[in-house]
Amino acid sequence: MIYIFLSILCSVSVGVLLKIAKKYTIDIVQVITCNYVIALLLSYISFRPDLSVVTSEAPWAWYIALGILLPSVFLFLAASIRHMGIVKTDIAQRLSLFIPILASYFIFHETIAELKLTGLAIGFLAVFFTLYKSTTTGTTSQKWLYTAVVLLGFGTIDILFKQIAAYTPIAYTTSLFVVFVCALVMALLFTLYEFVAQKSTFNKKNIAVGVLLGALNFGNILFYLKAHKAFSSNPSTVFASMNLGVVVLGSLIGIFAFHEKMNRINYAGILMAIAAIILITLSQLNYSYADLTAYIATLF
Repeated sequence: MIYIFLSILCSVSVGVLLKIAKKYTIDIVQVITCNYVIALLLSYISFRPDLSVVTSEAPWAWYIALGILLPSVFLFLAASIRHMGIVKTDIAQRLSLFIPILASYFIFHETIAELKLTGLAIGFLAVFFTLYKSTTTGTTSQKWLYTAVVLLGFGTIDILFKQIAAYTPIAYTTSLFVVFVCALVMALLFTLYEFVAQKSTFNKKNIAVGVLLGALNFGNILFYLKAHKAFSSNPSTVFASMNLGVVVLGSLIGIFAFHEKMNRINYAGILMAIAAIILITLSQLNYSYADLTAYIATLF
C-alpha cells in the first residue's frame, strides 16, 4: 500500500504546489516546460526506454495527440486550482474517469452494468454539486469552465493512454517516454511564443518550481505503475484507493489548510463523488445490485 500512498501524496502535492505558486510571480508556461524536462530525464533514468522499436509503425497519432493535450490541459489545471481551488479541481480530475467509461459504451459498444451506470449518474450530479456556487451578483462567473476543461481533458487523455497501453509491440514505459518528448516540444512552443509575443524572460523561480513539479508528476506516475505491479491480481484496489485517496486528501487540504469556501451543496458533491467511485469500483469487481444489497443487509 506504500506505493498507493506515495502516488496519492505526489498527486495532491501537485495541486498544493500550484496553489502556493499563485502567490508569487510564477510563469506557469515556463514551469510546465521545466516540468517536462525533469519528467523526461527521470523517465529515461528509471525506465531505460528502447527507442529502437519506435518506428513509423508506432501509434504516432496518439503520441502527438497526448503531446498536445498534456501541457494544454495542464494550463487549465493550474487556472482551475487558482480560480476554483484544490477541492473542486481534484474532484473534477478524478471524475474524469467517466469519460472513458462513456467512450467504451458509445464508441466501443461495450455494455455498462447497472451498478456502474448508477455510479455514472451520481458522478455527474457530483460534478454539478461540487462546482455549484451561489452568486450575489447579477452575473454568473465563468471560472467553472476551467474545471470543466480539466474533467473533459483528463478524460480524453485517459482514453488515449489506454489505447497506448493496449498497443503491445511497444512497451508502455517506452511509449510514455515518447509522449513526454512530444509534450516537451509543445511546451517549448508555448514558451517560444511567450518570448516572442510577450517578451518574457526565464526566471530562477520558474525553473525551481518546474523542477519540483516535474519530480512530483513523475513520482505520481512511477508509484502508480509500481502499485499496479504490486496489485497485479487486483487492479481495482489501486483504482479505488487512488481516486478516493486523492478526493479525500485533496478535500481535507483544500478546506483546512487553504480555507477554500464550500457550501452545503459542495460538501454533498464531495460525498457523491466518493459514492460514485465506490460504485464504479464495485462494478469493476463484478458486484451487482443483489450483491450490494445482501452485503448491506449483513450490516444490520
